[in-house]
Amino acid sequence: MREEDQQALLATLREIRDGQREMIQLLLRQKALAEEQVSRSEQRIQKSVSLQELALQRQKVITALAVPGIVACIAAIGYLVMRYF
Repeated sequence: MREEDQQALLATLREIRDGQREMIQLLLRQKALAEEQVSRSEQRIQKSVSLQELALQRQKVITALAVPGIVACIAAIGYLVMRYF
């Protein structure tokens, strides 16, 4: 193989190597960004779940207070209707 061909081949191989290194760096940055997004998503999910749990707890308390009150009001209305009619 001629010296010129060897040099051209060597230059081409170096370009390929440099291109591969650039691609690896880009992939590593992309991986880091993806991991960061996953981390943020996990935090948002945790916050959402905790807020939903809080809402359920509040709903249970309100239901525990409201249902007996509504039943008492209905009973009082029924009593008044029967008493005056």
